[in-house]
Amino acid sequence: MRDILSDLSDAMSDPDPVRRAQIQMKRPLPKRFYKDVSIGEGEGGLTVLLDGRPVRTPAKRPLAVASASLAERLRAEWDAQGEEIDPAKMPVTRLVNTALDGVADNADAVRDEIVRFAGTDMICYRADSPERLVAIQQAAWDPVLEWAADVLGARFILAEGVIHQEQPAQAMEAFAAALEKFGSPLELACIHTVTTLTGSAILALAFAHGRLDAETVWTLAHVDEDWQIEHWGTDEEAFRRRELRRQEFEVAAAAFGDVTGR
Repeated sequence: MRDILSDLSDAMSDPDPVRRAQIQMKRPLPKRFYKDVSIGEGEGGLTVLLDGRPVRTPAKRPLAVASASLAERLRAEWDAQGEEIDPAKMPVTRLVNTALDGVADNADAVRDEIVRFAGTDMICYRADSPERLVAIQQAAWDPVLEWAADVLGARFILAEGVIHQEQPAQAMEAFAAALEKFGSPLELACIHTVTTLTGSAILALAFAHGRLDAETVWTLAHVDEDWQIEHWGTDEEAFRRRELRRQEFEVAAAAFGDVTGR
């Protein structure tokens, strides 16, 4: 079982969901080797049991979580596998693997990456035209920046176009301090996932603090893209990529809720 999970790790760890699907299509899927899937108490918390044996991550750590609802998501994912084990259909397992194998030993580096992302955050870069898009961006993103300034003390500077705008050190320090509230590997993994999938660490932190719900975050993250679609349409490949990102986003948002009890 452990060797199979290690073999699956590459396909389950690539950050691009489309790339993961492409990798998976090129390799034969391992056969399902278990019948019964259950949840039991194990090292590190609640773990998935396959025919009574605990699942381990690719790095051989127990696939264990503290949340009963998250454990049930993991159990359902493994139980839903058919004759073959398809990593593309196991986003919760991939997220937990990432937290346990990648984030747990590198929490400071992950936190620093989220903070750096805020330094070039999408919602701080605005269009200078057309007027309608400028107004839409203001209506969508200004309230979030006002919340960051008023509640977190992080006052970000806006810029037009794509020219880099250095953010004030005080804003970055305040953002980092607000992120410190979320210290568990799973919390950080979820926030990092939301950040990368939306292009905004500020939106991700607003979600983590309960300022925005997941649906609103997704909508606000796609203001520009939706504007483009409204005026010029989209194609099948772009739509597919967005749907795959949306699925990953929803998994991270739901897992964060499980972990934090929200």
